Amino acid sequence: MLSGHVGTKASLGGRADALPFSVLEQPLAAPACRSYCLARLRRVCSKLTPCHHSLVNKGTTVLQSLSRASRLLAAHNPCRASRCYADEQANLHSIDARHSYACLRKAGIDILHDPLVNKGTAFPQSERERLGVRGLLPTKVLAPEKQISRFMEDYLYGKDFIDPVHVKDGGVTKSHVRRWKLLQELQDRNETLFYRVLLDNFVEMSHIVYTPTVGWACLNFHRLYRRPRGMYFSASDKGEMAAMAWNWPANQVDAIVVTDGSRILGLGDLGVNGLGIPIGKLDLYVAAAGFNPHRVLPVVIDVGTDNEQLRNDPLYMGLAQPRLKGPEYFEIVDEFVAAVMGRWPKCVLQFEDFNMATAHPLLNRYRTHHLVFNDDIQGTAATAVAGLYGALAIQGKPVKAIRDQRICVVGAGSAGMGVTRMIATGMVKQGCTPGEAKHNLWVSDKDGLVTARRDADKMSDVVRAFARQHEEEPEGEKLLDTINRVKPTALIGLAGAGRLFTPEILTAMGQHNERPIIFPMSNPTSMMECSAEDAQKYTGGRAIFASGSPQRDVEYDGRVIVSGQANNMYVFPGLAMGAHLGQTGIITDDMIMAAAEALPHLVPPEDLKRGDVYPRLNQIRHISIHVALAVMKAAAIEGRLNNLKAARALEAGNHVLAEWIDGQMYHPKYSSLIRLPTGVME
Repeated sequence: MLSGHVGTKASLGGRADALPFSVLEQPLAAPACRSYCLARLRRVCSKLTPCHHSLVNKGTTVLQSLSRASRLLAAHNPCRASRCYADEQANLHSIDARHSYACLRKAGIDILHDPLVNKGTAFPQSERERLGVRGLLPTKVLAPEKQISRFMEDYLYGKDFIDPVHVKDGGVTKSHVRRWKLLQELQDRNETLFYRVLLDNFVEMSHIVYTPTVGWACLNFHRLYRRPRGMYFSASDKGEMAAMAWNWPANQVDAIVVTDGSRILGLGDLGVNGLGIPIGKLDLYVAAAGFNPHRVLPVVIDVGTDNEQLRNDPLYMGLAQPRLKGPEYFEIVDEFVAAVMGRWPKCVLQFEDFNMATAHPLLNRYRTHHLVFNDDIQGTAATAVAGLYGALAIQGKPVKAIRDQRICVVGAGSAGMGVTRMIATGMVKQGCTPGEAKHNLWVSDKDGLVTARRDADKMSDVVRAFARQHEEEPEGEKLLDTINRVKPTALIGLAGAGRLFTPEILTAMGQHNERPIIFPMSNPTSMMECSAEDAQKYTGGRAIFASGSPQRDVEYDGRVIVSGQANNMYVFPGLAMGAHLGQTGIITDDMIMAAAEALPHLVPPEDLKRGDVYPRLNQIRHISIHVALAVMKAAAIEGRLNNLKAARALEAGNHVLAEWIDGQMYHPKYSSLIRLPTGVME
């Protein structure tokens, strides 16, 4: 606490205006403070001059003098005068048992982490505004009765009260849920230990903090909510988002992952429940790529939900209204991007799980101005292309052989079209013309094969660019018929519609190829197009297999066949770290392609022999370092490597740049802590 005197003149003698700073730090917050302030003033003035004693004997005069002194303090130090310090030792002072208000020292996130004053989702909007917690809580204000209902459901049934079977047999078991709960509790009390445990056990735990378990967590987010994480920007915050961004306590943010909840994995529109995806994604940013956990921010943009079941759920914490669309929607996202980029202009902004109608337009809207990428479109695409290169290597073929592949992509959403587009780019890079590349790609969706004869209003411009042009190819042709006619070398699933790769389709792939490439990449497990076991069973154990969610290795004909995982975690952590450390300004297609091309080089020859399409996940930091290095090298070629330290390291050689990247990474270990005395700046 500051000491000394403050007044309107250099020397004020015994006037009340010259009361000590310890008194002046107590401005009146409400009439109910008067009795407390009077008692406090008596204690202070007992050590002062007779002049001050005379003031104590006149309660009204004292309070008037204190009020005047408070105003003087406001002029001297407005920040300190704006607070109401109820007690020097405590953060909360109950003014009167008959009154329902209290004085606080704290503001912002500190309030939400203090169990004595935290109301959670019950904070009314007026308090959220004046206490600096607007945006730190879900949009909807829940009455205490609703909070009690949520707690009692957990109390009676536990965090696995919603049977994992309700995730449509998504591979999530009660064991997954128990482990998810333990990790959440550890993260809440000790983040350093949490990230150390996650990094040391990445292969085991990545599918707990992310797919497939995160799908279950998102479905039940409104029932599982306990502790605030991340930020919520909603349609009701229009015009206030720039101010709200300053409620986040970190002055530096290096990475933001944002969703609008419109297409969470393959589970559909989950509204604000989708925040579980950015939270899990950023856990991987930290563990896999060494982002500092104090400088990452998960965000959900709440514009309503078209999920009627959620809207009618009394515990749902988002706007209970249909989802905004059209210009109104884009105005909200524009304001959000301006708000966060206004405060943290150098951060990487990753869009996650936006539906097809908005994913491509939003990416194109911002990618030329900010460090922006969409993981569903670009990260998935890079992962798929890297997997194809790995599959070619397993067959002893060079990278340029991609131009000769015939590939069927099932799913014409944002992920499917992102993959199709990047495969075409890879083919062109290896010598194809754009027309030849498109000729080697077939896209199917829920209506069958996509051709140029489909009604224009039934496909977007992105899909139309890859529609089949030949008259002999029937519009809406069934997938099995397309496979038997085209004889594709690779089948990639991104439809998010479950077991589309039937035994007949898998058998056909095996009949037409010595080593069929089968990538069911949809997440979570319940939405995969086929299992690893079925892929090997119906192709005679010859499939080169990789799936979006983890699958067990398969025993077939007395041997163990590796089941690869075509998960974006191979790409997005290193891609984001490379763009962030390189200060590249934007993230280009060449940088993303460089990330894809880097992965196959990280698979040792002995792992290729056993059928590994991707590097082993227990080397995830090593993988992310080399992906980041590839991104920076691509940026340097484009003249976008703006970090001089990174540029100098690159000039000294790849190994020097790799060491420099590793040196910039967060490593979860305990640091010595030093307490700063009050008033001392960091």
